[in-house]
Amino acid sequence: MSIAHYIKEIGRGKDGARSLSREQAADLLGQVLDGGVTDLEIGAFCLAMRIKGETAQEMAGFLDATHARMDRLPSSEKPLVVLPSYNGARKLPGLTPLLALLLAREGLPVLIHGVATESNRVYTADVLCALDIPAQVAIKAVAAGTVVFVPTVLLSPGLQRLLDVRRVVGLRNPAHSLVKLMNPSQGRSLVVGSYTHPEYALSMAATVELMGADAMLLRGTEGEAVADARRIPKMQGFVAGRPIDLQEPQGGTLTTLPDLPAQIDAASTAAYIRRVMVGNSPVPAPIALQVLHILWLVSLM
Repeated sequence: MSIAHYIKEIGRGKDGARSLSREQAADLLGQVLDGGVTDLEIGAFCLAMRIKGETAQEMAGFLDATHARMDRLPSSEKPLVVLPSYNGARKLPGLTPLLALLLAREGLPVLIHGVATESNRVYTADVLCALDIPAQVAIKAVAAGTVVFVPTVLLSPGLQRLLDVRRVVGLRNPAHSLVKLMNPSQGRSLVVGSYTHPEYALSMAATVELMGADAMLLRGTEGEAVADARRIPKMQGFVAGRPIDLQEPQGGTLTTLPDLPAQIDAASTAAYIRRVMVGNSPVPAPIALQVLHILWLVSLM
């Protein structure tokens, strides 16, 4: 099998490239995930899509292919909150585990999935390990009130290989967007997706609507699914693909800043999270607000 005819369509440059239908995109990525194409074709696909950009129809097709091949978790008793974690911490402490623990304390099952995509960041898996939450080694249902971390390779080895392309070519590819929108569960889930650039907010929202998914989208902390602890970001919700405006972004000059750890290493971040969870440090207001919005969205599902 070959994806050369698809590459010919999407690889004509920014102005000459043609977009694929949802069915074509699903077939293309399905072949990639199944390992039926060459490394050269995969590299060409990644670079062509990086130049062209993904449409909502293409991203929906990529998600269709991913969901069809993924080793998905069994349904949980309550809707599962899914926190993709692929960006890591670069300048600010990575507080995705704090968001997860706060949601679990409210009785929700919480899944964090991810993998390190670069070598110079502190990743959620490291912070979770410091919090005595090890990575899972097998796929199983998530109990209410618990946090589970599942490495991407357990969900989809083919998707893991596609993410690893970034280490070779140095550029993101469609996998880096679809992991932030995919539903790794057989049951109903609320996926908390984040973006780093405004244009992705529009494309991701269009994809969620097209998929009829339950989700929250926000500009998270350095691309992570947790709100920036310093300033309240815009938050948009979706229930069965129907958009709901949740939160307008905080404007103006910041007058106060939360007492965040000065270091972003896993041990310092975990120690801070422990202080917050026992009440010795306050929950940053943007994260507390994000928890409330997630709880409300789940109540509508």
